[in-house]
Amino acid sequence: MPEALILPGMADAEPDLSTFENKTGLAEDMKFLASMPELCDVTFLVGDTREPVCAVKAVLASRSRVFAKMLYAAPSPQRKRETTTKENKLRLFLKRSSEPLLNLQNAAQQPSGQQHQTLIIEEFEPDVFRQLIEYIHTGCVTLQPRTLLGVMNAADYYGLEELRRACAGFVQCCINVDTVCALLASAERYIQYKCTKTLVQKVLEFVDEHGNEVLNLGSFTLLPQHVVRLILAREELRADEFTKFQAALMWSKKYFDNNPNIDIKEILGTFLEYIQFHKIPANVLMREIHPLNLVPYAIIMNALAYQTQKASTPENCLPTLADHTAIATTTNRCPRYAKPNPNRSALVAAPPSVAVPMLRLSPSTQTLPAARRSAVR
Repeated sequence: MPEALILPGMADAEPDLSTFENKTGLAEDMKFLASMPELCDVTFLVGDTREPVCAVKAVLASRSRVFAKMLYAAPSPQRKRETTTKENKLRLFLKRSSEPLLNLQNAAQQPSGQQHQTLIIEEFEPDVFRQLIEYIHTGCVTLQPRTLLGVMNAADYYGLEELRRACAGFVQCCINVDTVCALLASAERYIQYKCTKTLVQKVLEFVDEHGNEVLNLGSFTLLPQHVVRLILAREELRADEFTKFQAALMWSKKYFDNNPNIDIKEILGTFLEYIQFHKIPANVLMREIHPLNLVPYAIIMNALAYQTQKASTPENCLPTLADHTAIATTTNRCPRYAKPNPNRSALVAAPPSVAVPMLRLSPSTQTLPAARRSAVR
């Protein structure tokens, strides 16, 4: 409700004056103005879909120097000469024309500032640019995680420092389990902007702290492949290895549903190097992972061998993980070793028998009394 505002000292100096403010009403009127194409004098075709976003040039130019330069910049001298030449030719051609043609000539010679402009904006998404235009016209905007990164970069690009600071402050309270994947997905489009790097680092730190929760999200499958690999490869990620495998498998299945011509085994294979299978319990390896037939047999057997050696060998004598990785790599390069050996489980389970040397009795020894014969033995 608009109210009269009494400034300090005003009652004593001039009691018959007051200041009336109606900022809310002004913001609503300006928002309505920007929503009416017939009242606007510039249209932006935004994004890949070229969605139209209308605005008033004077408002844009007064709020942003970047828009002022974009909308009111003087044409280059070469363009001026070309325009003058065309106008002279048109004037000579229409010298003896009828009145309607003269009116058409006058309309064509109107200053560019009085004509409706159409510009293409490819850098930002339609929703992001629409929020930016709304803020410029009204001074208000509703920030939301899905478009936050885009609005922050757009504010920085068009020189709206107060909006950029507001977005940076909102980041601190909007990063949570429900929004983290949306923020990472939006970072893909704006990776070339400087504000993106700061935000992505904060989001990744949150992912590290809540690894198991984030990896189990359904929205995790919507992330780009290189972002998934970046997360799984982080040493700071607090998530158990089986959860990492399940997240990689879930992402691979989603990708396979959209690209059935690609083998799911090949898709999953791009993530296996970031999963330490030797840290997954043996019963989980054999009951949950091996039956899927998606992980190479050599990787599973090497993980089991590592666990067996760790249980029976002093720690300073254990082979390193690099040794097992080298073995797995060599096995994968030799297909004849990659085939499962039906007798392998028996060989692994039962230790090889120890050959005990047998004593042969000479004929003379065999004739000895039983007591002496046992002594010889």
